[in-house]
Parts: sequence; C-alpha cells; structure tokens
Amino acid sequence: METLRGNITIEWLGTALREDGWLTREQSHNAIRRLAGAASAEHPLVRLAVLKLHRADKPQQLIDTEALCRWLAQRCDIGYRKIDPLKVDIPQATALCSYAYATRAGILPLETTRSSAVFAVTEPGRSEWVNELSQITGRRITRVLANPADIQRYVVEFYALARSIKASEQEQTRRGAGSNDLQNLEQLIELGRRGNLEANDQNVVSVVDWILQYAFDQRASDIHLEPRRDTGRVRFRIDGVLHQVFQMPPKVASAVTARLKVLARLDLAEKRRPQDGRIKTRSPDGQEVELRLSAMPTAFGEKLVLRVFDPDSLLKSYEALGLGEQQIETWQHLTRQPHGIVLVTGPTGSGKTTTLYSTLRQLATEEVNVSTIEDPIELVEPQFNQMQVNPAIDLGFASGVRTVLRQDPDIIMVGEIRDLETAEVAVQAALTGHLVLSTLHTNDATAAITRLLDLGVPPYLLRATLLGVMAQRLARQLCPHCKAPAPVDAVEWRALAGDERPLPEQAMAAEGCLECRATGYLGRVGLYELVEIGPEFRDLIRDNTDLEQLRRSARAAGAASLREAGLHKVLAGLTHAREVLRVTPPTE
Repeated sequence: METLRGNITIEWLGTALREDGWLTREQSHNAIRRLAGAASAEHPLVRLAVLKLHRADKPQQLIDTEALCRWLAQRCDIGYRKIDPLKVDIPQATALCSYAYATRAGILPLETTRSSAVFAVTEPGRSEWVNELSQITGRRITRVLANPADIQRYVVEFYALARSIKASEQEQTRRGAGSNDLQNLEQLIELGRRGNLEANDQNVVSVVDWILQYAFDQRASDIHLEPRRDTGRVRFRIDGVLHQVFQMPPKVASAVTARLKVLARLDLAEKRRPQDGRIKTRSPDGQEVELRLSAMPTAFGEKLVLRVFDPDSLLKSYEALGLGEQQIETWQHLTRQPHGIVLVTGPTGSGKTTTLYSTLRQLATEEVNVSTIEDPIELVEPQFNQMQVNPAIDLGFASGVRTVLRQDPDIIMVGEIRDLETAEVAVQAALTGHLVLSTLHTNDATAAITRLLDLGVPPYLLRATLLGVMAQRLARQLCPHCKAPAPVDAVEWRALAGDERPLPEQAMAAEGCLECRATGYLGRVGLYELVEIGPEFRDLIRDNTDLEQLRRSARAAGAASLREAGLHKVLAGLTHAREVLRVTPPTE
C-alpha cells in the first residue's frame, strides 16, 4: 500500500483508490489521464469528485467529496470531521494562527483548550506545521481531515469575521460608543439619547451579514441576539430548539443591534420601548427572505429576535405539512364552504401561520377576494389583500374586520381571536356570508369551543357559524441519514399509545450524525387534530358545555387526538415517541 507523503496528487489518488478496490485499473487510468495534465487550483479530492465515478466494489455508491474524505481519513489513520460552524468559537480558534499561515498550510483551527487544539487539514501527508504551531501555542495539536472545499470557504469566512469583530470593537472603543457597563436602565436611557453612530461601520455590516447568512444556511427559524453583562450572545432556533452560536464583545453586540434596527427602519434613539420592524434580504442561493424583527429593552441592552420567513416553508402543500389523506379531504371540505368559521389552534411556534397561508394560497383564485387582518403581516403575498393592525391609531382586529367587510370580501383571515369584540365581528362576518379563518391559543381542538364560550360568544351563534377546528403541533423528524430500527422503550410507548396497543418489537430511532449535528433530528413534521362540527357535535354546544363530553364526541366521530396523530407518525418511522410526548398535551 502506497504511503502518502507530502501533498495529494491525482496520480497518488488514482493509484491508492485502485489499490483499495474503489476504482478499476481502467477507471484509475482514465481519471489520471483526464485530470493530471490540466492545471487547476482545486484540491485533487474535489476534482476527482467532479467526475462522478461509482465505486468498482459497490457500483451503487457514488464517489463524491465526502466519501473520498472519509476514505482518505481511514487510509491515513486520522479522524474525519464535517465542519459545523455553529460549534466553532471563531475568535478563540482564529487566534491560534494567522490567516496567511492557515492558508499556506491548508489548515483551519476548530477547537482550543489551554493544553490542546484541533485543526482541520486538507493534506494529511503534511505535518511539518504541527511542531511549529505546537511550540508557538504551547498546545498539543490534533489533526482531523475535512472537506477541502469547506476548509477553503471557512478559512476565508472565519478570519474575515474575526477581523471585523476586532476592528469593530476597536472602533467602538475609539468613539466611546456602546459602553461595557450596561447594568441599569438609566444608562440604557442615556445611551438612547446619544444614539448609535456605528451602525453603518463596514465591520459591523460584515458581522451582521455573517449572522444572517449562517442562519439561512442552518435552517434557523429564529435568531436571538441577547445582551449580557460581559458578552453579547447569538443563538439560533433550529427545528424548534435553541442552539448557542456565537459570543461577541458587548460593544460589538450593541453595534450589531443598531445595524439591524437601521435595516428594519426602527428608531435608533428609542431603547426604552419595544419595537417591531421588517427586513427583506436574500439567502445564499438568491431567494428572497423576510425577517420580522422584535426589539425588547433588558437590563443590559436591547434584546433582538428575528423571525425568519422563508416563502418556500410558509407556502407548502398539505402533504408536505404532514396532513393525512382523510384529514386533507376534511380540511378541503371545510375551507371550501361559502360561509362559516374555521379555526386553527396551538401555541406560538406550532405552525399555525404556515397552515393558514398554505390554505389561503390554494383558495385565492381569480374568482375570490381574499383579505387578511394580521399582527404583524407575516409574509407579503401578492394574491391576498393584507392589512396590519395598528393599536396606535385604534386599528385592531375587530375594527379591521369591520373595514374589510366593506371591501366585498369572500374569504377573511383574522390573525388571532383575542377578545369578545373580535370574536363577535368574526361571527357576524360568517353570518353575513363570508368564510372566516382565524387562530386561537388552546391546547386542543375542542378547547377552542369552550374558549369562545368563555369569551362571551353565545352558544347559538357558535352552533350557526363554526364549521371546524384544527389543533396542531410541530414534532422534530428523525434524521434520514442516521435513523435505524431500535428497541422500543416500554414506558414511552405506554405513555403515548396506552395499554390497548401491543408493544412493537422495534421502532425507528436516530443516534445522531454529522448531518443532523448529533441531535438525531432533521426538520419537523406537523401533528394535527381535526374536528368537524357535525349535527351531533353541534347539539353539545351550549352554556353548560362539558369539555370532556365534547372530546368524547369528537373521538366517536373519528377525530384523532394530537397524540394519536403522533403515534401514526412514530409507526411510520418519521419521529420518536419521546418527541411526540414532548410536544403534545396529555390525552384526557
């Protein structure tokens, strides 16, 4: 077996792959002939992967860059690492060596402690730099192989970000802006009066661009920028769970906050009151993305949360949302009625907006007028007539519905029914021949009825107008790259399925891999409880309505609870029983 010394060449790569049975002699010869003579700055692993060859010993497997990296790591007896930028402490890592040194040696610092450091490498046959850096840093160096394209990209991005943060901190120090002693509200107010002039500094712009681009790369639904006494923390919500991403000096965090407020057209000088705004930008692949920004004053500065609205994720088919065939049929029947009220319920972040927008998108044809009243407008959709409530001028949901009713609507979407006034105008709109879609915050579908009764809506009006209620939750999906059959936990299964269903021998589970960042989950799927208000169910809606009786009637009519819906997803291998138990309320 030929040992690798020095840089990888196409000739060595072709020979080694032939020795290990990955390529036939003919494949190896042809690859060397096609690539060896052509000058290219790309790494040999990347160049060979472009040929899209298949393994000689396993013809069904494509030889791509990741496969080549894993093979090379095993052949050279070093670890393999898929770089996760969210797990790299960029300022600490980039302090280990200069950008010029990292570029020259083809390395990328990933981790560091007081006694050790981990570097990703593109050339496992080169180790002369190890002793140099070990002596300079006083740390024991460990090498791991990574995708050369990733190393090339992240060397540029990590060092550029580190330079921007350092330069920004120096600039804020020079200007005296963004005091590090934000420890009480009085100082916060004084800062607000002074203003932040550093928001357009090019280094701050670079930091903000990096945060947004990585949020899009990592499929984040929310970006949290949280000021603390000694640092500014950045966290991403991915698949419903928050992940620590980055920490920056307080002065830089203050400048980043100012930059985002400028982009969202918020009042920079106002730091005492909450503010809301919007930003429209583009993802790395060129798609337009809208961000809704919320600023809130805290003890150490303004906390920002940016909700990411990807048009592709908000406008999905019913199948992509996770609805079953029978549920799709029932939901389409309800939402194609000429008049009445259809409700979607669930807590914040359960996917209600996605469901409503996807539904309205299918209903908004040339023959109908779709109008929405939202707080705020989640996504600007050309097919809808969208109005945003504005409490400052007494434009709330109720007054918004009254205005829309004079606009000859066919379908009205009310962002949320929060009070009796809004509930009453929604009912009146349904009674006068309009289809009304809205949301409520309740634990399950049947609780929406008792919630409306508690608000003060007369039972006879509910019986006359309510068509159906759908409750929903979002459960994380098992990672398709690492899920596999596994023994069933009897306690979890009984908690989810009860004692009537037999314990299966196995179900799908995922231990975690590089693709899912070792969480075992990748993406989310909807769980739905859909209750159609039929004649028998309608008769139960009265002043002394019993919630348990409503639930029993819904089950008798065939409406599955949220946990039953989750059970079907578990049996289909889409999620885990533990995840369903986490996101759904107990079945009464």
